[in-house]
Amino acid sequence: NNKSNFLIILVGLPASGKSTFAFKLKEELELRFQKKVKVIDPDIIRDSVFPNSFDFKNEPQIREKNIQSVRKHLNKGYIVISDDLNYYSSMRHDLKLIADSLKIKFYIIHISTPLRLCEKRNEERGKPIPNEVIQSIFNKFDNFNKYKWDIPYDTYDITQTRDVIQFIENLINKIALNLQEQIKCKDSLQKKPSPSIREQIDLITRKYVGELLKNPKYQILKKAILEHRKSFIKIQADNLIEEVKILKNFKLYLTKHLNLN
Repeated sequence: NNKSNFLIILVGLPASGKSTFAFKLKEELELRFQKKVKVIDPDIIRDSVFPNSFDFKNEPQIREKNIQSVRKHLNKGYIVISDDLNYYSSMRHDLKLIADSLKIKFYIIHISTPLRLCEKRNEERGKPIPNEVIQSIFNKFDNFNKYKWDIPYDTYDITQTRDVIQFIENLINKIALNLQEQIKCKDSLQKKPSPSIREQIDLITRKYVGELLKNPKYQILKKAILEHRKSFIKIQADNLIEEVKILKNFKLYLTKHLNLN
C-alpha cells in the first residue's frame, strides 16, 4: 500500500551531519519497514544540473527540482528523507503541503549541531562552504513552534547523544507507534456511522413508532416501545447499518423484546 509511506524532513545547518544521519536512518528504516527509502539531497541535484559551480541565482531552480523529486518518490510509495537545510519555515511548509496532498504523515527531525561545531567540521573538510555562508544561514534560521505543524518530532544533538544508531532506533520505534495509532484512529472513524446514518435511524424508527401507536392496541405498550426505540438507536450508534435494513432490524428488535404481532 503506497499510502503506508511517509516523509522525513531533516532540518539543520551545513556540516551539521545531516547527510550521515540521513543514510544511517535510511538503512534502519528499510530494515524496519521493508520498504524502499529515498534520500533526496539537493547537493546531488545541484551537481547534476550545475556541476562544479554554486550560484545563488540557480537555487530556485534547484529547490523546484528538489520538491518535484520528493513528490515523485512519495507517489511511487517510497519513504522519503528530505536531506536539505530546510532552515526557512516556508521550505518546511512546501514539504508539508506535499505530504498533506498525498494524505501521508510527515516528521520534522532537527539536527541541532551547534554553529561552532558546524564551522569546525566544515574547516576539517577543507571549507567546501564558506563559514560566512553557514553563519548567514544560522542568522536566517526560522525558529520552530511558530506554527502548530512546525514542531520537531525529535531533535538530534551530536554533543548530547553520541550513539546515533540508538537514537535512530528509538526514533523509528516512535514513528512506528505513531503510524499504528493513526491506523487505529482511521479504523475507529470508519466503524462509526456518519451523522446522516444516525439521522436516518432516528427518522425511520420515529416514523414507524408513530404509525404503530395509531393502533389502539399498542397504546398500552407506548412507554415500553419508546424506551426500546431509544435502546435500539443507542445500539446501532456503535454499528454500521445499511439504510434499507434499519426498519427491518427495528421491527425484529421490537418483536423480540415486546412480542409485537
